[in-house]
Amino acid sequence: MLQSLKLTVNLRRGFVSTFSCMTAVIALMSGASLMAAELTTADEVRARLKQANAAIPINDVSRSQLKGFWEAELPGGQILYVTEDGENFIVGDLFQITDTRFVNLAEEGRNVKRKAMMSSIDESEMVVYAPTENEIKSTITVFTDIDCGFCRKLHQEIPELNRMGIAVRYLAYPRAGIPSDSYDKIVSAWCADDPKKALTEAKSGISIEKRTCVNSVARQFRLGGVMGVTGTPAVVYESGELQAGYMPAAQVAIALGLNPG
Repeated sequence: MLQSLKLTVNLRRGFVSTFSCMTAVIALMSGASLMAAELTTADEVRARLKQANAAIPINDVSRSQLKGFWEAELPGGQILYVTEDGENFIVGDLFQITDTRFVNLAEEGRNVKRKAMMSSIDESEMVVYAPTENEIKSTITVFTDIDCGFCRKLHQEIPELNRMGIAVRYLAYPRAGIPSDSYDKIVSAWCADDPKKALTEAKSGISIEKRTCVNSVARQFRLGGVMGVTGTPAVVYESGELQAGYMPAAQVAIALGLNPG
């Protein structure tokens, strides 16, 4: 008997939040099993998935490096590996086995896409804390929230990060969503006459003047969802690699190949 799929889509954040399946390989068809024609185009794969669940949000479809499969990418970067006959798919990451290690090919693909998305954002839309230009050795981009405890802890280490030549660029990610009190607070910081000063004060627990303006906070929040951000702080390295959660300044430096001394 074919197994069933339960898919919950979080439309506010723009990514799939829950998969519940009876087995790792999930049947797409219900009722009597029929011999299906091979799927030969990305449009056919997309249509097959939509036939089974019209609500599934598919960003992209391409041939997989795994022979006999297609890859359907969902918001947040999750991959469905769909069999060529359109009967089943597997949820997860594809790893390559080399002579010395395992390589997460799915994550490498996500890194490339995150790097491209980051390059499309004008730095003027961010709140940036950086050493002088000739002292910058590396840059991290951080999705941040005003009320997040570990975001505040990371913010306290910005002077040390800057001392080691690391520039910190902030993108807004109000965890409570839009609208929310967290959203209003971070908009106020972004719209302040001095956003760096306002953000530092807000992260220190100081109430800042409520402000509104034309801003990119909502767009940055949506971008985080597309990139796979589910909490804060979320650090994106120049390579496109995503690090979820806080890491001390010295460890960030080591991850960047810098001497933390």
